[in-house]
Amino acid sequence: MKLKALLLGAIASTALAPMAMAERGSDGNVSIIYWQAPSILNPFLSGGTKDVESASLIVEPLARYDENGEMVPFLATEIPTVENGGVSADLTSITWKIAPGILWSDGTPFTSADVKFTADYCMDPDGGCAQLTKFNGVTSVEALDDLTVKVSFDKPTPFPYGPFVGGENPIIQAAQFADCMGAKAPECTQQNFNPIGTGPFMVTEFKPNDVITMAANPNYRDPAKPAFATLTFKGGGDATAAGRAVMETGEFDYAWNLQLAPDVIAKMEEGGKGTPVAGFGPLVERIMLNNTNPDPALGPDERSVVRPHPFLGDPAVYKAMSMAIDRPLLVEVGYGKAGKVTCNWVPAPAAFNSDTFDCSTQDIEGAKAMLEAAGYKDTNGDGVRETPDGVKMSILYQTSTNAVRQDFQALIKEWWSQIGIETELRNLNASVFFGGDPGSPDTFQKFYADVEMYANTFNGTDPQSYMGNGLCDKAPSPATQWQGENISRFCSEEFDALHAELAKTAGLEARSAIAKQLNDMIVEGGGMIPLVHRGRLSAHANSLGGVILNVWDSELWNAADWYRKKGS
Repeated sequence: MKLKALLLGAIASTALAPMAMAERGSDGNVSIIYWQAPSILNPFLSGGTKDVESASLIVEPLARYDENGEMVPFLATEIPTVENGGVSADLTSITWKIAPGILWSDGTPFTSADVKFTADYCMDPDGGCAQLTKFNGVTSVEALDDLTVKVSFDKPTPFPYGPFVGGENPIIQAAQFADCMGAKAPECTQQNFNPIGTGPFMVTEFKPNDVITMAANPNYRDPAKPAFATLTFKGGGDATAAGRAVMETGEFDYAWNLQLAPDVIAKMEEGGKGTPVAGFGPLVERIMLNNTNPDPALGPDERSVVRPHPFLGDPAVYKAMSMAIDRPLLVEVGYGKAGKVTCNWVPAPAAFNSDTFDCSTQDIEGAKAMLEAAGYKDTNGDGVRETPDGVKMSILYQTSTNAVRQDFQALIKEWWSQIGIETELRNLNASVFFGGDPGSPDTFQKFYADVEMYANTFNGTDPQSYMGNGLCDKAPSPATQWQGENISRFCSEEFDALHAELAKTAGLEARSAIAKQLNDMIVEGGGMIPLVHRGRLSAHANSLGGVILNVWDSELWNAADWYRKKGS
């Protein structure tokens, strides 16, 4: 299958085959490989996709997004709306009805008290919750009875589906995490590594940054699921090894995020053991610009906290850096048909994709002229410009260890050198870089560099919560135990005010107009340099049935439906 055809028919190629009812656990073991290894199984303490998705096998939200981006109930009986009475007429509250009979994997009842506790846990001001933007505007969460929970907002909220929806915002068990509130949250190793859940699997052993072994949840709500008795979740290595392990050797059943060149994927598929699956969601490879000063000479409470950066805050600098980049070449080198040039933070869904910027043409000479006019000159002839204050324009550029990303780094370093900006490259093990360890100096949240490159996305098709990552108060710092989703430390009162306007605006057309303005503000204001709109590309064994790639939620969203094809 050619990659172009694969992307055009992404969902169709993964259609769910009919499955005869079978006993739970009758299909033995299923093995998954994520080359970015999970470091924690609590999504509230990590913004890393590999942590959120591995945890999604265990802990679940009230509702998810399906492969078409539509909200579907998981632990709830239905999606609350104004029409069915679940959302109040004045849009200030949403009431969820929990499906009866759901048990935690330890056999105790799942109730509204667990939902309320989860909100209290994440909203604790001392907890450093990585998913706090999902609770913006929430004033209270009430357990009205065992199966009813009401979320109230401080103003009319046309999109009230931030809390408890999607793989990033699951429910954790109140009894298990009762002693883990606030500053104690990261200290609860047993709970964070072995959460009790309602999902199809439960943890039997977790080795951080290595392997997770799981077993079928004996109390899962569907007695015929999951089909697999055990699950092995291997982390680490690289994308190449992961792809080969599924498509060439057949050692694994599912490989995630095969960030590899198109010809490499095509060669692997010739192995005949597995099939690549792909689709475009809102995933964007970008360069984040540090709006604070990462100078190692600063103290631990100042580094990547104090403002401003010595020169990256100047529009002439970050615009010149963007102009110097040949995005079509990056797409060709790194992704082929699985990538598109983008100038935007939110390129999808299409209704939210701004057309304000055109960054598809590299302009080295224009970038040089912009820097020169702004007073950035090479006064000593060493090829590196200095600021008007005499600071050498030398930056540290970090990302995770990955062949495509290192190719990008090398190209961008060369382009920036042509405009007089010196660049030191650094790459870090992905399991560490995307981990949430507040004691590590190497996480993307700490951002001990001038610029860093990675990709991320959001659950669902409405970007309100995701765009809340640009709010001033969401910046990671020692006060939040280095959790928070405003990685660039971008801060604009105008952005904050407009985001508040989005939160109370109804109607797709009006919401998309505001979202596009927010997108433009953060790009124009130096929060990031978008590079590539990436297709999500993974692979599954030909013997694995039931896989439906989902670009709007966790890729493992329907693992309860996976099964081994007969005769395989």
